[in-house]
Formats: sequence, structure tokens, C-alpha cells
Amino acid sequence: MSHGPARRVADELERRGLATPARLLADAHRPLEPLLSDLGAALGPLLGAAVGKRADDARAIVGEPGGLDRLIEELDRPATESPRADAR
Repeated sequence: MSHGPARRVADELERRGLATPARLLADAHRPLEPLLSDLGAALGPLLGAAVGKRADDARAIVGEPGGLDRLIEELDRPATESPRADAR
């Protein structure tokens, strides 16, 4: 997985002021990552139908090994260090 989905989710969480709680939850759920991956594969089509394209990034994060670690890295990275920060 590229850092794209993780960065997009981190940007959205930061925009909504939820980066810190999301960081804590992601860190707490690291041991469950294999189960989350299976759950994402099973519920992905239903979630995609209900939420649309916004579910794709979440599925990409939980569907890849180390996805939560990448999300945590992106949440820890200040927005000024983001590769997309120059484009803003």
C-alpha cells in the first residue's frame, strides 16, 4: 500500500480535529490488525455500497499488512512534512 490512503485518512481526521483520538485507537488496535483485515474483506462490499468511495481508503489501510502502522506514521507526521502540504 502506498502512503496515499493513509495520508488521505490522516488529513481528513486532522481536518475534523480527530487525529489524536484516531491515533490512540489505531495504536490500541494494532494487535487486531489481522482480524481487521479479514473483517474489511468480508464487509468491504457492504461498506462500499453504504458509504461509497470514502470506504476505499479505510479498506486499503486495514487490508494491507502494516496499514495501521502507516496510518499512525501519517498521523504523527505534522501536516507541514506532508508531501501534499506544498500543494495546499
